[in-house]
Amino acid sequence: MMKQLIYILVLITNFGFAQNNAKKQFDDANELYRKEKYTEAIQKYESIVTKDKLESAELYFNLGNCYYKLGKIAPSIYNFEKALLLNPNDEAIETNLHFAQKMAIDDIKVVPEVGFSNFIYKIIAVYSYNTWAWIAVSFSIFFLLFFIGYYFSSRTITKRIFFVGMFVLLAFIIISVVFAFLEKRFEKTIRPAIVFEEVVNVKSEPRTASENTFILHEGTKVYVKETLDNWKRIQLTDKTEGWIKKEAIKELKE
Repeated sequence: MMKQLIYILVLITNFGFAQNNAKKQFDDANELYRKEKYTEAIQKYESIVTKDKLESAELYFNLGNCYYKLGKIAPSIYNFEKALLLNPNDEAIETNLHFAQKMAIDDIKVVPEVGFSNFIYKIIAVYSYNTWAWIAVSFSIFFLLFFIGYYFSSRTITKRIFFVGMFVLLAFIIISVVFAFLEKRFEKTIRPAIVFEEVVNVKSEPRTASENTFILHEGTKVYVKETLDNWKRIQLTDKTEGWIKKEAIKELKE
């Protein structure tokens, strides 16, 4: 028991030290950015991600800005996209991402999704699966309160109100749980990635000798649909598909 307690205390201490070290690194990197020393700032920002295993929308946003200032398209877009995943409604991130995307060569059309399934997806995507889970918990608490009100209420009209309210809340609980499950599923199945190679041939089959389907350039966003050995089947926003070497892209959800 004592060994376990000591182990936990060591973990807490190390975590606190890592947090303090990361904060100092972050502040130092910000200062380097203000001095327009972008390469040095990148090294410190990247160190926080790789060594301290910490991440935040602000950290990726600053990284994206540094790479953008240096004219590095792929890492700039990649980090802005990472920031947007952590903070989807940030206008500053969206604006800077838009500017970075203008540097990319490929201009892939976006085929809009239509139909009822896309409508449901847009609703579900408003919140993360964790948020939907907490919404379900909140509705469960209200359900319990309504049950208590129904159980102890002596007036018929009040009982009816609480009874109907319980069923309404139960429906919201079920919907929230289903949405949390679907959002978790979307999180796993939708795998965006950024092309990092300057120029890369996309193949019709997962073989080097297969026919070239089209060419992509760095900074283009793709979606990974399947992985086979050293190849990944990708889909573009215009629904075009092909196979690409896995080292040519970097997935946003690693």
